[in-house]
Order: sequence, then structure tokens, then C-alpha cells
Amino acid sequence: MKIRTTLTLKYTGVTATVFLICMILIYWVSERTRSNTFFHDLKSEAITKAHLFLNNRADAATMQSIYTNNKQFINEVEVAVYTTDFRMLYHDAIQNDIVKENREMIRQILQKKEIELHIGKYQGIGMVYPFNGKDYIVTAAAYDGYGYQNLEELQNTLCLLFVTGLSMLFGAGYLLARTSLKPIRDIVSEAERITASEISRRLPVKNRNDELGELSTTFNSLLERLEVSFNAQKMFVSNVSHEMRTPLAALTAELALQKERTPEQYRDTLNNALRDAHRMAKLTDGLLNLAKADYSKERIKMQEIRLDELLLDARSVILRAHPSYKVELIFEQESDDDRLITVRGNLYLLTIAFSNLIENNCKYAANQSSVVQISFWKEWAVIRLSDNGVGMSETEKQHLFTLFYRGEK
Repeated sequence: MKIRTTLTLKYTGVTATVFLICMILIYWVSERTRSNTFFHDLKSEAITKAHLFLNNRADAATMQSIYTNNKQFINEVEVAVYTTDFRMLYHDAIQNDIVKENREMIRQILQKKEIELHIGKYQGIGMVYPFNGKDYIVTAAAYDGYGYQNLEELQNTLCLLFVTGLSMLFGAGYLLARTSLKPIRDIVSEAERITASEISRRLPVKNRNDELGELSTTFNSLLERLEVSFNAQKMFVSNVSHEMRTPLAALTAELALQKERTPEQYRDTLNNALRDAHRMAKLTDGLLNLAKADYSKERIKMQEIRLDELLLDARSVILRAHPSYKVELIFEQESDDDRLITVRGNLYLLTIAFSNLIENNCKYAANQSSVVQISFWKEWAVIRLSDNGVGMSETEKQHLFTLFYRGEK
């Protein structure tokens, strides 16, 4: 997944979460407002009906008839009036009795003066209503159909707004991420134009103080180091060419036959020529080995190689070239599983690598000897090469894999 898509999804996710929280808060506040408003309406309706009844403005039968007729069309408020000793004076619909009053409720209303109730989908109130110097208990309950209908419409509107807003947020996030990452795409395009033949090209730096400017500056510093490295390689090739021309020129000149030379002079000439030939051979071998090691991975021939046979071959090569050297191979343990001692690699390069290590052991050891130990650990074959030479300093160890680096000793 590209960074542009990742940023878009993260931006949309975070914004959508905040958006959703805000909508939930809007819905919650709307519900609280509806509930409080309806409780207030219930109280007003309860007081109105209680006053009509207690003031003998309307008899119970008339009020119950009005309640029954209205209930067929609207969510009429059901009101009941009690004395403080729990004696019912009036009830709109005793057969329904939404509130279901009892003595404990009456006691609670007398104590708190007013209570609010939720009975299933209904809302109700209980209150102390003073009339002509006497306290009465009035209860009222109803279903807020109109309020819940408005709340449902609000819920549908919020859902539609959330889906629409989420789509718009995703589009805006994608455009914002695309615009923000355009300088990076420009840097990538410019970097693709930098090749080995155009290593001197540099990335443009518009603002050194922002992150992209720092990235371009860092990349340009890397290119400068690479250019120095390439120039060093060119210098190396030039120096090698010069070094090869020198022994070749000397060899050609020394082998030129001249009648006036004595046998002793010819012998000296041949000895000098032999030294130059050895020097050129070592230089050529080193260059060939370096060239092989620099091959791309797919061009190197890989095969299954037994490490014990490889080390025996490397030992033979060293002893043929240097009969005075001593190379001791120690197999600390034997394994019945050939896979532990078999690796996949290039036979020539591995032989050169181990030959160089063993030769360096012998060359810089006081007794010109090298000890090679082979052991196993889990699924690994472990090869240790040791000698009693001068060793390496901590500084030299830091340059262990630096090409052509030589220690002081």
C-alpha cells in the first residue's frame, strides 16, 4: 500500500471518528432536550387537568370522555389525582393505569415534591399540587410520539450526513495526500535520472528547513560520497594500469636479446623477469578475484559444496605455493547429516576466500602455521581460523571489510 493511500485512510479514519462522536453528541443532546421538554409538557397538562377537576370546572365523566376521544387521534396525557393518604379522586383511564401508583410512590412524591418516571416507552411525572390550602398528589404519563418521530428523522439525517461526509472526507484526504506527496514524487523522478554516467547530478532543494529539504540534502550528501567513491575506483584502475605497464615494460626490455651480454647478465635478466612475472601474476589474480566478487548475484554460478572438501582443496593450494607453511585441519565433531557441512555457493570464490584467510594466518604467524577448526551448532557449520600472529587493533577491526585497507603490521 502506497503512502498516499495510507495517509488517506488514516486521515479519513481519524476525521470520521471525530465526526461520529460529534453526531452522537448531537443525538444525545437532542434526546435530552426532547425528554426534558416532554416532562415540562406533562407537568403543564397535569396541572391543567387537576385544576379543572378540583375547581369543579368539569366533572370526571366529561374529562374521561375527552381523554378517550382524543386518544384515538393523539397521544393524550393520562392524569390521575390522589389525596396524600392514597385515596384516588380522579383517573383518566383506570383500566390502563400507565403509572401504576402505590403507597411507596405517594410517599416518595410527598418527600421529593416532584419525581420523573420512565415506564417502558412512556414518560411520567408525579407531583404535589396545592389547592385551596390542601395538598394533592397528581400523576401524569404519555408517549411522546411527535418527539420520537422528530428524533428518528434526526437520526436518519445524521446517518445520511455521516455517509456523505465520509465520502467527501475520503476524497478530500486523497487530494490532500496527493498534493502533499507531490514533492516526494518529484524527488523520485529526479533521482531516477541520476545514473553512474551522471553521478554529478543533484536533487533540487527548495526549502532546507522542512523535512523534504532535509531528505534532499541528505541524499545529495550521499551522492557526493558516492561520487568520491567512483572517482577513487577510477583512480584505482588508473594506478593498476600503471602498475601492470611497469612490470610488462621491464619484462619486455629485459628479455630483449643482445649479443654482447654475458651468461651472468642473462641469468640476472631472467631472475628479474621472473620476479616481474610473479608480481604481475599476483596483481592479475587479485583483479580477477575482485571482478568476480563484484558480479551481480544472478551471474555467479552457485552449486552445492561440501565444506570439508573445500577446506582440503584450499589447504592443498596453500601448501603447494608455500611448502614451509603448516595448515592443521581439526574436525571437532562428526555429523551423520551431510546437510550440516554442505553449503550453496560459488566454488572458485569460496576457495579464494578460505585460501586468503589461511595464507594470511601463516604469513603473519611466528611459526607460519594456521589452525582451522570445524564444528556444528544447531543447523550451522562453524569454521574458526586462528594463528599466533600480531592480531589486529580495534581501529583496524573497524576497517575489516574496507577494500584494500592494510593494517600497520
